[in-house]
Amino acid sequence: MTGIRLTAPAPGWAIDADVVVVGSGVAGLTTALRCAAAGLDTVVVTKARLDDGSTRWAQGGIAAALGEGDTPEQHLDDTLVAGAGLCDEEAVRTLVTEGPDAVRRLITTGAHFDTTDSGDIALTREGGHHRRRIAHAGGDATGAEISRALVEAVREAALHTIENALVLDLLTDAEGRTAGVSLHVMGEGQHDGVGAVRAPSVVLATGGMGQVFSATTNPSVSTGDGVALALRAGAEVSDLEFVQFHPTVLFLGADSEGQQPLVSEAVRGEGAHLVDGDGVRFMLGQHELAELAPRDIVAKGITRRMLEQGTEHMYLDARHFGAAMWEQRFPTILAACRSHGIDPVTEPIPVAPAAHYASGGVRTDLRGRTTVPGLYACGEVACTGVHGANRLASNSLLEGLVFAERIAADIAEVRPPRTAPVRASRDADGPVPLLAPEARTAIQRTMTRGAGVLRSAASLAAADEELEALHREAAADADGPRVAKAVVPGVDAWEVTNLLLVSRVLVAAAREREETRGCHWREDRPDRDDAHGRRHLVVRIAPDRTPVVHRTETAAFPPVRPSD
Repeated sequence: MTGIRLTAPAPGWAIDADVVVVGSGVAGLTTALRCAAAGLDTVVVTKARLDDGSTRWAQGGIAAALGEGDTPEQHLDDTLVAGAGLCDEEAVRTLVTEGPDAVRRLITTGAHFDTTDSGDIALTREGGHHRRRIAHAGGDATGAEISRALVEAVREAALHTIENALVLDLLTDAEGRTAGVSLHVMGEGQHDGVGAVRAPSVVLATGGMGQVFSATTNPSVSTGDGVALALRAGAEVSDLEFVQFHPTVLFLGADSEGQQPLVSEAVRGEGAHLVDGDGVRFMLGQHELAELAPRDIVAKGITRRMLEQGTEHMYLDARHFGAAMWEQRFPTILAACRSHGIDPVTEPIPVAPAAHYASGGVRTDLRGRTTVPGLYACGEVACTGVHGANRLASNSLLEGLVFAERIAADIAEVRPPRTAPVRASRDADGPVPLLAPEARTAIQRTMTRGAGVLRSAASLAAADEELEALHREAAADADGPRVAKAVVPGVDAWEVTNLLLVSRVLVAAAREREETRGCHWREDRPDRDDAHGRRHLVVRIAPDRTPVVHRTETAAFPPVRPSD
């Protein structure tokens, strides 16, 4: 354990449970439902409302070998190709083999997927898939339907939920094992202010960290809180340099910041074309799948064309769909475009890449266990080894389902006893100094300039210097005489402090990976280096709060426990 904690008041209230699940997307709610079904006293903590996580924004669908002629082996092959040599094959095999039944259990839970006239699940294609294997709901509202079904199931099961709560830090017992979490509840409710949920098993399902960049498809709550908590607790993270930039995000202007509307890959799966301002399909000849190449290849293709032509966006042309198809198959995207003055039925959609998905995260094994005993991670916050250097489209919802069930099974089997948390030992420098909330924009712009789609040694060095300056300034303010200007603990300050930590770790890993692989594109190192690059970068935080990067000896992950 590092002894590193956020600056926060001591918990003023506490509740006890067997399991606390942090997050209410597909990963968190599936874990909670399975744990509760096993007789475990389960508490769900979520940062906003139960249905406000990243899952409900997922448009395209969930990938699984459900169609005639498709097999888990074919799904595995497509996933390994997209992962650019860094997938853990055992983890991928687990995903694709257990995936179809996990989707069927989701349907049993109450999720309704679109069907064909014969009553079979309707399947589409997305980038990197050689088969139609993407199940969808409401045309392009798959995540919203999955979220609805799981939230209803949680409420029917009367699970204890704490909404509008930002998790702060991991609690540990005298042996250094997980003993719960501290959290801050915002606004009215059963609890308010800083409190604690004491439990011997903690499951992080907090989603991604897209808010480290200026433009992202992620909701505002995606500030890397789970990864930051895990790092402070001494856990290892891996592959954080592999941030997937979705190729087709609605372009709202060069100065647009925050969450941007996504134009699902399924639009290309149904036959839309990427074109430049002259109407030229520039992805032809760049990959055998053209517009349906893996996302890193399409994002690079778009970015290259933008640089060649000196433009800020490309176009997605689906005018040939016609009004009826747009309204039936993609009603959500159609409404989003029209709300910004663009009608896809009559004009091409301006698109550009934006931060979308973190392929890396808190390192886990196939049971979701992290390197901290009792701490689990699932969904986008986790790094199971499934995604490698680039996530295959629509594998994320499936990963959340499959590994949530595995985590619940492991906790139910182990059933660790409840132990009392001990007061956190303070490291030599005291609790983590908080950043002022206004530093959020500076971090986002630094990351977008230096660690965005295009990276280089120079851009990453500049980003590292700017981030470290913010870190040093916060420490100096906390230790110096300017007590009157000390940052007051609160949600905005905690979020931006988490953003800084995960940004520093991401940049440290990106500087270490001196090659181009998957969605990590180094302009100064344009080629893959399989002799040295087919390794994972594992990062932890030292007690002095500096990132320590370790390169694995092979493409396989080491065990999360020495005894494994």
